[in-house]
Amino acid sequence: MSTGVAEQVDDDLWSAIGDPTRRRMLDLLLVEGHGTATTLSQQMPVTRQAVAKHLGVLDRVGLVRATPAGREKRYRVDDAQLARAVAQLSSVGSAWDARLQRIKRIAEAIQRTRQD
Repeated sequence: MSTGVAEQVDDDLWSAIGDPTRRRMLDLLLVEGHGTATTLSQQMPVTRQAVAKHLGVLDRVGLVRATPAGREKRYRVDDAQLARAVAQLSSVGSAWDARLQRIKRIAEAIQRTRQD
């Protein structure tokens, strides 16, 4: 039996990306190139502590990498892991496109049967 798309998707990765605050942080890090919990919290409507917790989640799934920067950590997006996430999204999208096409063909066949 072949491996389904759902089995190929990293649930922890998608759980991390599923949060809008973390997606906003990733956007900011991509634009700025790097950031700390302090610099990111200045651009977001959440506390520095909340930002630090969100960064910890992103770090655990490998979407960001931390390096020491004085008393804080400087975070950068991990390009390889982000590319992996994008590839998974593309794969899931393709699988759903195929499912929707199949549903469409079934619905059309039912419609034709009713017209006969």
